[in-house]
Amino acid sequence: MKGIIGKKIGMTSIFTPDGKQTACTIIEAGPCVVTQVKTADTDGYSALQLGFGDKKEKHSNKSEINHFSKSQTAPKSFVKEFRNYFEDKNLGDTITVDIFAEGDKVDVVGTTKGKGFQGVVKRHGFSGVGEKSHGQHDRQRAPGSIGGSSYPSRVFKGMRMAGRMGNDRVKLKGLKVVKIFSDKNYILVSGSVPGHNGSIVLIQK
Repeated sequence: MKGIIGKKIGMTSIFTPDGKQTACTIIEAGPCVVTQVKTADTDGYSALQLGFGDKKEKHSNKSEINHFSKSQTAPKSFVKEFRNYFEDKNLGDTITVDIFAEGDKVDVVGTTKGKGFQGVVKRHGFSGVGEKSHGQHDRQRAPGSIGGSSYPSRVFKGMRMAGRMGNDRVKLKGLKVVKIFSDKNYILVSGSVPGHNGSIVLIQK
């Protein structure tokens, strides 16, 4: 599996040669530095640790500075492991968006926007109890009954109720690489990608 760490820039649309308009997400992918090479002999599994985004040295502790100095690079803000990388890389190597090609199918992992504590109408799509009647003025967005009385005399686990919404890790599979701008480290993938603009995403193949 090959992959890279990127930052979501925003969305745009481009026209394909046949004249069709395609909605795309712009991701600034890399450049990423190989900060650690893990092998089955030393670590029990094979993986590459990649770092993305420079961090000021005054905001890093000594263990971080020492770790990144082994790969001759500045401390990184984001670090991620990719298991069983598609090719051998050495400590300190740079990985750019050129590992992908236009037309490739990739998986993008991101964290969805956090919505805070939400009710059942927004969180689960409930329609509410119904219209107002005499003496009822706050039932439009109410959840309704959640359990029985004598049986089962409890609320089943997994009952859809109000609660925290969003801020979940989501993987979108099979997104098409529409265009690559190597000079700007930009990659355009079809469709939307979870997360707000400026959030960190992982692109895998």
